[in-house]
Amino acid sequence: MLKLKYIIPAVLLLLGAAFYFRGLGLDENIVKVDMSVREEINEPDPEPAITYAYLPQYSHKVSYQRHNRLIEYLAHETGLSIRQVFPDTFEEHRRMVEKGDIDISFSNPMTYIKFAGSGAKAFARIIEPSGSPTFRGQIIARKDNRIIRKVNDCIGKSWIAVDPLSAGGYLFVLGLFLEKGITSDDFKEIAFAAGPGGKQEKAVLAVYAGKYDFASIREGTLDIVKDKVNISKLRIVAETKSYPSWVYAARKDLNPKIKELIANAMFNLSMNNQQQAKILKQAGMRGIIPAKDSDYDSVRILIEKLDLDSSPKNERGLIR
Repeated sequence: MLKLKYIIPAVLLLLGAAFYFRGLGLDENIVKVDMSVREEINEPDPEPAITYAYLPQYSHKVSYQRHNRLIEYLAHETGLSIRQVFPDTFEEHRRMVEKGDIDISFSNPMTYIKFAGSGAKAFARIIEPSGSPTFRGQIIARKDNRIIRKVNDCIGKSWIAVDPLSAGGYLFVLGLFLEKGITSDDFKEIAFAAGPGGKQEKAVLAVYAGKYDFASIREGTLDIVKDKVNISKLRIVAETKSYPSWVYAARKDLNPKIKELIANAMFNLSMNNQQQAKILKQAGMRGIIPAKDSDYDSVRILIEKLDLDSSPKNERGLIR
């Protein structure tokens, strides 16, 4: 019995070893792998997409929220892949259009004219929420500011503007001042909203917080920021005359068939269609209509009057 006690485990151990070595396939041919030979696996190129950019007058989040459904509609109607891109500044937007990195640009008239020289062409403009194909700039101040009540009261005060290329948020108002005989030298300071995107909001917030005496913004901005500030504490001091509304432009050399597909889809949008009305309202417009480059000649005249290129800047980007 004692021998059996040791014999059985020994037999089992030998059988296990036999099965193990058989599993190793020692009787099979060994395949050698040369690790020095490698094959590069290329990732497939991403599907080409039409790039669409909204001039960053508001934060990227707001830009996305306002135009995402519109872009989805355009992609569905045209069968094109369309992707929204987000320049950080007005100047970056301009450069991207000129370089061909933005196919479809939605911008203010001033920025459009700046990059139109690169060959980009206007093909559409919007109907503003007011129902007009034009818009204005506004001067705002706090209601409890007893000094600033009219345009001339802004002389000698600090001004926060949206961006040097902002139409309603700077240049239209600069033109209004010029009509009154007021030049940039007549202000204590002209500053521009800092940082990427959200510049309209930042201009409003700066005045609301009392950091500047007054701000220049585009018509309609107060309604956009009413969830961030108590706009009842702000006052519209003055409004500029009307200029042609925001413009859609196609970059130079964009396939004309692509532009036509997108344009037709835009022109078909109607406030009479319940679903399309939601898209338009979310984008801050009541419709999109055809446009041509000459529609913006009145803005070119304003640029000439302002002699924009002659305005010296200091190291902080403020007009002296």
